[in-house]
Amino acid sequence: MSAAACRPGSWLHIVPGVPLLSIIHLKLTRSYLIVLDGCMIGGMSASKPRRSPAPQERQRDPERTRALILDAAMAEFGAHGYAGARIGAIAARAGVNVQLISYYFDGKQGLYQAISQRWQQRRGVLVAPDAPLPEQLRRYALEALHNPDGVRLLAWNGLEYRGNRDTGAESPSDAGLFADSIDELRNLQHAGRLPGDVDPACLVIMLMAAAMAPTTLPHIIEGVCNTDPRSPEFLERFADQIAILASHLGLGPSPVSENPGAALPAEAQT
Repeated sequence: MSAAACRPGSWLHIVPGVPLLSIIHLKLTRSYLIVLDGCMIGGMSASKPRRSPAPQERQRDPERTRALILDAAMAEFGAHGYAGARIGAIAARAGVNVQLISYYFDGKQGLYQAISQRWQQRRGVLVAPDAPLPEQLRRYALEALHNPDGVRLLAWNGLEYRGNRDTGAESPSDAGLFADSIDELRNLQHAGRLPGDVDPACLVIMLMAAAMAPTTLPHIIEGVCNTDPRSPEFLERFADQIAILASHLGLGPSPVSENPGAALPAEAQT
């Protein structure tokens, strides 16, 4: 075989007077090794050198990878719960190497805790301090539309609960998440707007259970309401109904009687 048999872009170190015996094409590296009497004397890769990523690309890729893993984990945990979720399945959903999950999150438990932190950040939007309780409940009910995996994960937390922290992971359903809502109900009770024999903690649980009904009781909803429990039209109407119910229970803003001027026409306020 002559030196002309080598593909363009490679080079040959030819020893005068010594016949070229073979050129070995290494498929994995796309390089060429020149062998003379069994000894390699030269070679070069035919592939182009890789371009080094720009600094902004190095910074963006880890963030994108983390986001892909978190989104995939939310879907996997929401579909199978903590116990049933598989790291390999999460990596497959995210389209990444499974080792990256250990690198970024230190395994399954760390990944679950990262999801918990994401949920708490989202909850900060749902229960903004300026939002009255009926509006907060409406937003929670709409999570079945905007964040269905998160609602399913919350339901799975209840199904897998064994009276202890057997998963070893921080749960997004920790009671502390609803402490502010319970305190707000107690304040309404002290103001005489909520009957004294109502347990604020139990009321919060009842309202949250109602908000999650499209996820936990879809078959009941379909049978009773004769509609698709996951359709946007029903979920929006159901969320509005929960807000209306909470308002009728006296959980909304202060009644008009506490601010008489707000209900009077302009000419009557003068």
